[in-house]
Amino acid sequence: MAYDPALADRVRRALAGRTGVTEKAMFGGLSFLLDGKTFCGIVKRDLMVRVGQDRYEESLARPHIRPMDFTGKPLKGYVYVGPEGSRTQPMVRSWVDKGMAFVETLGPSRGRRPRR
Repeated sequence: MAYDPALADRVRRALAGRTGVTEKAMFGGLSFLLDGKTFCGIVKRDLMVRVGQDRYEESLARPHIRPMDFTGKPLKGYVYVGPEGSRTQPMVRSWVDKGMAFVETLGPSRGRRPRR
Protein backbone atom coordinates (compact mmCIF):
# COMPACT_ATOMS: atom_id res chain seq x y z
CA MET A 1 0.00 0.00 0.00
CA ALA A 2 1.45 3.35 -1.06
CA TYR A 3 -0.59 5.40 1.40
CA ASP A 4 -2.80 4.99 4.46
CA PRO A 5 -6.44 4.77 3.26
CA ALA A 6 -7.81 5.76 6.69
CA LEU A 7 -5.74 8.95 6.61
CA ALA A 8 -6.96 9.60 3.06
CA ASP A 9 -10.54 9.33 4.34
CA ARG A 10 -9.81 11.85 7.13
CA VAL A 11 -8.37 14.27 4.56
CA ARG A 12 -11.40 13.81 2.30
CA ARG A 13 -13.75 14.51 5.24
CA ALA A 14 -11.76 17.68 6.02
CA LEU A 15 -12.27 18.76 2.40
CA ALA A 16 -15.99 18.02 2.21
CA GLY A 17 -17.85 20.81 0.46
CA ARG A 18 -14.75 22.63 -0.78
CA THR A 19 -14.51 23.41 -4.47
CA GLY A 20 -11.50 23.33 -6.77
CA VAL A 21 -9.94 20.31 -5.01
CA THR A 22 -8.66 17.31 -6.95
CA GLU A 23 -6.73 14.15 -6.05
CA LYS A 24 -3.74 12.86 -7.97
CA ALA A 25 -1.27 10.02 -7.54
CA MET A 26 2.06 11.76 -6.80
CA PHE A 27 5.15 11.43 -4.61
CA GLY A 28 4.60 7.67 -4.40
CA GLY A 29 1.29 8.31 -2.66
CA LEU A 30 -1.77 10.52 -3.01
CA SER A 31 -1.76 14.31 -3.39
CA PHE A 32 -4.56 16.82 -2.98
CA LEU A 33 -4.52 19.92 -5.15
CA LEU A 34 -6.41 23.20 -5.01
CA ASP A 35 -6.84 24.71 -8.45
CA GLY A 36 -3.91 22.61 -9.67
CA LYS A 37 -1.52 23.39 -6.78
CA THR A 38 -0.52 20.70 -4.29
CA PHE A 39 -1.40 21.63 -0.71
CA CYS A 40 -1.22 18.25 1.04
CA GLY A 41 -0.81 14.58 0.39
CA ILE A 42 -0.18 11.19 1.91
CA VAL A 43 3.00 9.16 1.61
CA LYS A 44 2.76 5.81 3.38
CA ARG A 45 1.50 6.75 6.86
CA ASP A 46 2.59 10.41 6.80
CA LEU A 47 0.56 13.48 5.94
CA MET A 48 2.56 15.83 3.73
CA VAL A 49 1.60 19.50 4.02
CA ARG A 50 2.73 22.52 2.01
CA VAL A 51 3.06 25.21 4.66
CA GLY A 52 5.28 27.63 2.73
CA GLN A 53 8.68 28.98 3.69
CA ASP A 54 7.30 31.58 6.11
CA ARG A 55 5.65 28.91 8.29
CA TYR A 56 8.22 26.18 7.72
CA GLU A 57 10.35 26.63 10.87
CA GLU A 58 7.38 27.15 13.19
CA SER A 59 5.77 24.00 11.78
CA LEU A 60 8.95 22.00 12.38
CA ALA A 61 8.92 23.09 16.03
CA ARG A 62 5.63 21.24 16.60
CA PRO A 63 5.47 17.63 17.81
CA HIS A 64 5.43 14.84 15.20
CA ILE A 65 6.61 17.14 12.39
CA ARG A 66 9.73 16.67 10.29
CA PRO A 67 11.04 18.07 7.02
CA MET A 68 9.70 16.55 3.84
CA ASP A 69 12.78 14.80 2.54
CA PHE A 70 11.24 12.73 -0.21
CA THR A 71 14.35 12.97 -2.37
CA GLY A 72 16.81 12.71 0.53
CA LYS A 73 17.11 16.49 0.70
CA PRO A 74 14.57 18.58 2.68
CA LEU A 75 12.13 20.48 0.52
CA LYS A 76 11.65 23.87 2.18
CA GLY A 77 8.04 24.81 2.67
CA TYR A 78 6.81 21.20 2.92
CA VAL A 79 6.60 19.08 6.07
CA TYR A 80 5.67 15.55 6.99
CA VAL A 81 3.19 15.11 9.83
CA GLY A 82 3.80 11.72 11.44
CA PRO A 83 0.93 9.35 12.28
CA GLU A 84 0.68 10.65 15.86
CA GLY A 85 0.13 14.17 14.55
CA SER A 86 -2.68 13.19 12.17
CA ARG A 87 -4.58 10.51 14.08
CA THR A 88 -7.76 12.53 14.70
CA GLN A 89 -10.09 14.42 12.42
CA PRO A 90 -9.42 17.80 14.12
CA MET A 91 -5.65 17.30 13.72
CA VAL A 92 -6.01 16.52 10.02
CA ARG A 93 -8.42 19.42 9.45
CA SER A 94 -5.96 21.84 11.04
CA TRP A 95 -3.12 20.74 8.73
CA VAL A 96 -5.34 20.63 5.64
CA ASP A 97 -6.49 24.18 6.42
CA LYS A 98 -2.86 25.33 6.75
CA GLY A 99 -1.95 23.81 3.40
CA MET A 100 -4.97 25.27 1.64
CA ALA A 101 -4.40 28.69 3.20
CA PHE A 102 -0.86 28.72 1.85
CA VAL A 103 -1.70 27.78 -1.75
CA GLU A 104 -4.52 30.33 -1.75
CA THR A 105 -1.80 33.00 -1.40
CA LEU A 106 -0.10 31.85 -4.61
CA GLY A 107 -0.87 33.43 -7.92
CA PRO A 108 -2.42 31.55 -10.81
CA SER A 109 -0.50 28.58 -12.14
CA ARG A 110 1.68 29.40 -15.09
CA GLY A 111 1.19 25.94 -16.52
CA ARG A 112 3.91 23.70 -17.79
CA ARG A 113 6.11 24.82 -20.62
CA PRO A 114 6.55 22.32 -23.42
CA ARG A 115 9.81 20.36 -23.36
CA ARG A 116 12.31 21.18 -26.06
